[in-house]
Amino acid sequence: MAFTNTQLTTFNALGEKLEKAGVPFIYITLGIIYIWFGGIKFSAGQAEGMYGMIANNPLVSWMYALFSKQSLVNFLGSLEVIIGLLFFARFINPALSVLGGLLSMALFTVTISMMVFLSGITSDAGFPVLSFVGEFLLKDIGLFAASLFVAGNSLKALVAKQNAQ
Repeated sequence: MAFTNTQLTTFNALGEKLEKAGVPFIYITLGIIYIWFGGIKFSAGQAEGMYGMIANNPLVSWMYALFSKQSLVNFLGSLEVIIGLLFFARFINPALSVLGGLLSMALFTVTISMMVFLSGITSDAGFPVLSFVGEFLLKDIGLFAASLFVAGNSLKALVAKQNAQ
């Protein structure tokens, strides 16, 4: 199906408007997700529920030498709330959301790696059917991509802000 030049121009203009409207929602949505999940870390049972995931991941299992089960989950929850606030801070200073994007990418790299190190990621039905934990971790691939976008978009805004001064 071929489009006319007029249609292509209209689609391009619409695409630019949608993209411009969507960018702030990425920051807001990531901020909400991080603050929400960070807050959940402080609820009863989270330290015990996360222990197996953390203890069996060689990228982070060493942290139990520094923290107790509860203090590690409290640390992670605090970190997630801070990252969420850094995403919201994009509207004040893009340098803050650059930091948020980079921290988020690091955190999601660890959580995505759990799909490699944890047993029980697939269900009894086998690949490609995922267990609840596998489904929970799979979303982090998309959130990693959004964090990568935020870091790049924020860097561009930071440069534009400096050039405008």
